Amino acid sequence: MSVETVKTMPDSMTDNPHWPQGAECLFSAEEVGDALDAQAERLGRIAGRDEVLSIVALMKGGMYPAIELARRLDNALRLDYVHATRYREATSGGEIHWAHWPEDFSPGDHVVLVDDIFDEGYTMAAVADRLRQQGVHRVTTVVLVRKHHDRGLDRDWVDDHALEVPDRYVFGCGMDYQGLWRQLDGIWALPR
Repeated sequence: MSVETVKTMPDSMTDNPHWPQGAECLFSAEEVGDALDAQAERLGRIAGRDEVLSIVALMKGGMYPAIELARRLDNALRLDYVHATRYREATSGGEIHWAHWPEDFSPGDHVVLVDDIFDEGYTMAAVADRLRQQGVHRVTTVVLVRKHHDRGLDRDWVDDHALEVPDRYVFGCGMDYQGLWRQLDGIWALPR
């Protein structure tokens, strides 16, 4: 990471009382964009240009990377979402709560399940399992960031990740801090 990308606060947030003091920028907007470009290219090779893809965002965090990936793909796309959460705007996970499940999956679909972060992986695994039980032909799991630690599912469980982050609480690009800051186009971390 270059010196220019390490900041303590975005310039536009200097007076915002909700900004977490001491937060550090791990990836700039440009670095995130480059990583998403590369991820979309890999996904395009997996799917093939002629294949119709169902991009399914795992809400709420998966909304940002799902839209960003969709914008970068040349395939014909369906867009939908699943709302299954363990966090409910807290900083640690709990029991899975199913809030929304799409009705229109068909057995021949190739679903690209997109989430913001692969932390422990249990929520994404539960959604992927439910899709397969429903008879979906192929499920490809992708995340914007994979957190580096040894808890939860094996780090290689997810099919593709754009970036890797240290074992810190991160936010931006779909990930929240106390329900806020999902809209940031860079990735930030709370103080160590």
